[in-house]
Formats: sequence, structure tokens, C-alpha cells
Amino acid sequence: MYPIIKQSIADDQLNAYDAATGLVRGESSFLDWREQTYPRWMQPVDIYQSENLGTNAVHYHANVVLAQMAQQLGETAVASAHEKLAQRIKQSINEHLWQADRGYYGQYLYGRNFLVLSPRAEGLGEALSVLFGVADGERAQQVVAKTPTTPYGISCIYPQIPGIPPYHNNAVWPFVQSFWALAAAKAGNEPSVMESIAAVYRPAALFLTNKENFVAANGDYAGTQINSSNMLWSLSGSLGLVYKVLFGMEWQPNRLVFHPFVPQALQGTRQLTGLHYRGAVLDISLQGYGNQISSITLDGQPLPEAAVPATLTGRHAVRIELRNEAPQPTSVARVANLFSPETPAVAYANGRLHWAALPDAKSYKVLKNGQLLTTVATTELAVPATATYAEYQVVAVGPTGLESFASEPLVMEKAGLHRQYQVEAVAPKAGHPYKGFSGTGFVETSKSLNTALTLPVLVPETGLYAVDFRYANGNGPTNTNNQCAIRTLRMGGQRLGTIVLPQRGVAEWSNWGFTNAVLVHLDKGSHRLTLTFEPANENMNGQVNQAMLDYLRLTRVQ
Repeated sequence: MYPIIKQSIADDQLNAYDAATGLVRGESSFLDWREQTYPRWMQPVDIYQSENLGTNAVHYHANVVLAQMAQQLGETAVASAHEKLAQRIKQSINEHLWQADRGYYGQYLYGRNFLVLSPRAEGLGEALSVLFGVADGERAQQVVAKTPTTPYGISCIYPQIPGIPPYHNNAVWPFVQSFWALAAAKAGNEPSVMESIAAVYRPAALFLTNKENFVAANGDYAGTQINSSNMLWSLSGSLGLVYKVLFGMEWQPNRLVFHPFVPQALQGTRQLTGLHYRGAVLDISLQGYGNQISSITLDGQPLPEAAVPATLTGRHAVRIELRNEAPQPTSVARVANLFSPETPAVAYANGRLHWAALPDAKSYKVLKNGQLLTTVATTELAVPATATYAEYQVVAVGPTGLESFASEPLVMEKAGLHRQYQVEAVAPKAGHPYKGFSGTGFVETSKSLNTALTLPVLVPETGLYAVDFRYANGNGPTNTNNQCAIRTLRMGGQRLGTIVLPQRGVAEWSNWGFTNAVLVHLDKGSHRLTLTFEPANENMNGQVNQAMLDYLRLTRVQ
């Protein structure tokens, strides 16, 4: 397991870790249905470029665990390196995703060359930030107390996205609710713990099975896009409420620690018999309520630090008595299950940005290069011509202050700020009968063809440049499968970043689009940029790692 985790993180460092923000790029954990949690304009390449709360919390903890494993194996240098990497991710989450005015983290950074923060709450990410210690002390308590909770539980995201049917959007997932219960217990929030337990057991009792998900608007499973009975992770979440919340079991590397949390309404005596812990079998008795232990014994003798050592063998009795004291009063951010405004579609004509009026918007925020430019009540804004690169986006704001996603970045640039370099100028043209390319042809790249392509470029002025490629990949649909082509961009021996070339549709080889952009500071003059297939660029498919390349685009953004 150790070498697998170590190598996986090593590859992720090359392909997904953003040196500029300190965050990790990529899709949000289990929320993998694109339009269910992302604006419709975002393509897979845009999702790769985004930097999500839950994904970053997982990478933080993965580095913590790897460091612990390395320490036990005597690889102190590896342990030190990944401790530092974990702390960098944690610091970056708190710097870039924390919303002090709301008291919880934002959903993700997203955009193109200038990223903005989605203020939506992401239930699992918020929970993991507390559980893994990304949010410390008072901040952890804030997250649990202030993250919006709908009447039927904590929804995957909040607010909901209009026009998207329930699945991840407008939905409560029991396993997410169980993670939220664990976070609430860690933060000492009794009302949130109690509501989480109710949110898991109500539908299980009502429908006589553990469903996969529920509609947040009404608590019913009918109407969700996909659902299952006896869902494993829903069942696991239900069990987790018993083992990890009520009995408070925490499996540490060398011991099993108890820190029970029993809401006052659930006070009483509980028995858990025949629990196998390594070489031991435990019969556990729990009495009382609260989250403070009055006494804990192992076979009648006091159990130091409420911890059963991993070396214990045989059958033993653990008895826990709680103090029957409720935690300090805390709150839950109970909200109606509301929807944000629709995402605006922005165009430019006659010196003005303009967009259609949205019926549920009272104002519009206009962003320039990821920063707030102004707020208007109209549906247009005069934008003077600029000699520099600029990306404009518009966010619709509803009457209660809920915000839409930002619109697709609209690029305005002076002629000459970007240059194109045809790939067929440095490699043989592919013989495929595809259409829609520019120049005289295009070049195929795969695991065996054109694994290194070097293009000479001329930089007119020193500055920050975006480097991307126009490409086609018809190996599969945009919403599933694993035939994304991945390449490394270099300048001489210097590694500049990763270029991803995701599928654009089944057999859609004449469907051309742009890769992600790698931002790099370039001095005026001639340079040689190389696109290479390297060991870290292997994808999950393992066999197909292929795309067609039309041209390299070099754009000065600053």
C-alpha cells in the first residue's frame, strides 16, 4: 500500500498540484456528473483546471497519512517532505477557499486564466475539512454551525442549481450526512449531531431500506436520476453513526480511542458485543449522554486515555460512563432549500457587455480578470477598448443574496496578443480524414506516435503567457470513460506544467477545442516549447492516450 500511495501522490504532484495557489486541481470527489455541480459552460478541461474543497481536503489527508507511514518505515526524508506538502495544502485551502463573511469554505476556484471562488457550500468538503483538521478549533465550530442545512439534511451543494434534476444537485446523500455527523461530533455541536442522525434514520425507516440519495426539496427518493436500495455507502454511513459517533471509536495507528457523543435525547444504556479489534474481541457498554467521559474501564480497571492498545489480545469488557452533561449550546444554520439564479450568458457588441435579464436576479456582479469590477442593476455595461488581455464574467445575484455561477469568461484582447504555431510544421501530418482543422493539417500524438513535439516560438515582449493547444479527442464521451490524453509541457529541461486533452465525444474527431492553459513567464525572444508523453502522464485507461493536435496558441495575459 505504501509504494502505491507514494507513487500516486508523486504523479499527482506533477499533473494536478498548482504551484501558484498551493491547491490541487481536479473534479470534486464523488460529485462527478459535471452539470450537476458545475456551470454548463465548463468542459472537462475546465473542471481539471478547477480547485475543489473536498478534493483538496482528501489530498491534504493523503499526504498526512503517507508521512505517517514513511515515518514508521524509517523514511524520514519522505515523511518530512509530505508533512510540508500537507501543511502547504492546508494553508492554501484556508487562504483561497475560506469565506470569513459566511463562516464556511467555498466550493471551488474555477475559470480559465483567472480563477474565481464559487461561494456555494459543498457538504462533503465542509465535513472533511473539519474531520481532517484543515479547519482548526473555532473555525471548525464555525463550519459546522454556519454551513447551510436544509430541512431534510445537509445537501451535497447549497444553494441548488436551477434547471438540473436531483442527483447531486438538490439532493441529500446519507453517506455525506454521516460524515457531517462525524464533523459535528468533533466540533461539539449537539443539535447538528442529532439532526444528522435523524436525517439518516428517517428515510431508512420510512422506505425500509438504505437508499442512495434523496431529493433535498421533499426528502423522497422518487425523482432522483439514479438510486439504489441497500446502498453500501449509505449502510456504512448508518453503521458509522453507531461506531464512530455514539460509541466514538477512532482507529489510530497503534490504538483504538473512545470519545463517545450521545445527544441528550438519546440517553440510556447501549451494548456493543463481539467487536473484533486486531487480536482482541471487545464487549462494550455505554451509559449516559454528552461527549465527556466520566469513567472508562477495561475489565474493571481504569483505561488510560480511553485507548485500547493495538497489542491487546483475547476477549475483554469495556465499560464507559458519560458525565450526563450536554455540550455548550451551539447552533445549526437551518435554511429553506433555495435555488440560485441561472448563470448569465454574456456577449460583447458596440463597446458594451450585455446579457439577458434573469427573472430571479436583482443585480449583476461584473468581474474582470477574476476581480469584482462593478455591480449593476441593468443588463449591460460599457467596456472601453483595452490594449491588454481581459476576461469578463457576470454573476447574477438573487433577492436573498444567493449568487449564480459566473458566466463563461469572455475574452477581450488587442490584436496581436496571441500567436498560433501549427504543429504540422514540426511533425508529419496525420492521414486521418478529419475536418475543421486550421493550416495544412494536424498531428497525431499517442503513446507511440510523436511522444515529443518541439515547437519554436517567438515571444514579442516579456510577460506572463498562456500556452495551450487546439486539439481533438474522439475516443469517448465527455462525461465518462478514461481516455483523456495527458502530456507534459517543457521549455528545454524546465517543466512548465501539464496539458490535458480530454475526450470531446464518441468518434468526434472533427470536434476541435482547446486544452487547459499553462501560465508561464517568458522573456522576449525565441524559445523552444516541447510537448512530451512521460511516465507520469499515464491515464487510468493505460492503453489509449491519444489526441490530434492542430496548433499551439501563445497568449500574453499580463
